[in-house]
Amino acid sequence: MDQVIAEKQKAQYAIVKKEGLDFLTKNRKKKGIQETASGIQYKVLRKGKGSHPIASSRVKVHYEGSVLSGEVFDSSYERGESIVFGLNQVIPGWTEGIQLMKPGSKYIFYIPQELAYGANPRGSVIKPYSLLIFEVELLEIL
Repeated sequence: MDQVIAEKQKAQYAIVKKEGLDFLTKNRKKKGIQETASGIQYKVLRKGKGSHPIASSRVKVHYEGSVLSGEVFDSSYERGESIVFGLNQVIPGWTEGIQLMKPGSKYIFYIPQELAYGANPRGSVIKPYSLLIFEVELLEIL
């Protein structure tokens, strides 16, 4: 019985992984979408000014994170307060992506599962191998 359940889950996760790959393939052809060598896709909504943070920087951001279905799993906007963290304390997609930004900028990041949580689910919304979408506003580098 456990083996049957495990096989069924494995098939479901393969679908989630494929959906993410298919999305990225189509998304990279859209106007305004840029892509890093690691596979993070992003769109600049607003350009900022100043210097870029580095991997060891502490930053203050507002953000909203969702999965491909559009379901939001976290939002500093909804909580009504920004968040401060070290770029070396978050998923690799954030560490890399936020270094592209300058204070005052706002980007949308499309983060492949291998630069997010990979096979490890988070809560009820982020399934294994989920591509994550973040709208991020870099407020300041601390």
